[in-house]
Parts: sequence; C-alpha cells; structure tokens
Amino acid sequence: MRYVESRKNLLGSAGGIVGLGLTFTGVAGPYWPVVVAGLYAAGALIAPPERPAPPDFPDPSAQLDELRADFEKLRVYLADVELPPAASGRLTELTELVAALLDPGWVAEVLAQDPEGVHMLSRVVRQDVPEAVDTFVRTRWWNRLAPGQEPPERHLDRQLGLLQDEAGRLATALRETEARRQEIHTRYLEDRSK
Repeated sequence: MRYVESRKNLLGSAGGIVGLGLTFTGVAGPYWPVVVAGLYAAGALIAPPERPAPPDFPDPSAQLDELRADFEKLRVYLADVELPPAASGRLTELTELVAALLDPGWVAEVLAQDPEGVHMLSRVVRQDVPEAVDTFVRTRWWNRLAPGQEPPERHLDRQLGLLQDEAGRLATALRETEARRQEIHTRYLEDRSK
C-alpha cells in the first residue's frame, strides 16, 4: 500500500497515462505496450525520493507526566531509606520543591515551555537524588568498617543542598518568566489603548 501512494508510483502512473494517450492518438503504433511501460518506468525513475517521516517525540506535557510518575517512584524509594535528621530535612525540602514544580497547573505549563528546565528536573528526579541517597547508604555501610574518614552524611548534605539550590534557581527563573510575560502583556494593552 505504501508503494501505491508513493511518489514513484504516482509519477510513473502519470507517465503511463501519457503513454496511453499517445497510443489512442496513434503515435505509439504497434509498440504501445513498450511506450506505456517505458513512460511509466521513466516517471518512476525521475520521481524524487520519499522523505522519511520526522520522529514523533512526545510533547512536553507527556514528558512531565512521565516525570511525575518517576517522581512518585522516587518518593516510594525515599520513604524506605533511613537518613540522618539534617539530610532528611534537606531532602524533604528538596522533594517539596520538586513536587511544587511538577504539580499540574500554571507552573507545569510554564515548565513545559522550557526544555532545559524539564531536562534539569528530570536529571534531579531520575539520576541525582537516587544516586546521592544510594551512594550514602552504601558508603555508610563501608564507613562502619573503616571509621575515621569524612562522614558520608556531610557529603549527602552538601549534595542535597546543591540540588536544592539548582531547583530553586529553576523556580526563580520560571517566576521571572511569568513576571516578564505579565509585563509584556501589560505593555501590549497600554499600547493598544493609545
């Protein structure tokens, strides 16, 4: 069915119809089958090649839906992990900030228009937080066997602090984007009323 609708077949068929026209006018003579087939082949050969269809990437709202599902998986994982109080508090603040950014509503709509922000949030949810917590859990076990080294709690606290700062910068950027958008709309309305 793809070939029937292809450019090669359509242009070849047009050539074949021209050949039939030549046959009915008497120009092709007794060689009409060769003329029709030749014009069909010529049309099929000169037709431009088919363009591949562009990839069908999910729209940003679908990416955010997947990210929300992954964030829920991360929350389940984090609920089972035992962390020190300082890191636990910082992790709670970070997850609340990420939850607010992923919450359906105007923030998610603004975030969906920012591919870098979606990528950053995706990296935090899918890679950075799970890796930081998992590394802490494994390092804490090894630290019990070799005491006297820098405590893994300190590294975890610093990592979570950096991730919280990064998510905070994203929230600030989204807030500034909305503020600029509101200012632009105000200017537009003022210019229109003049």
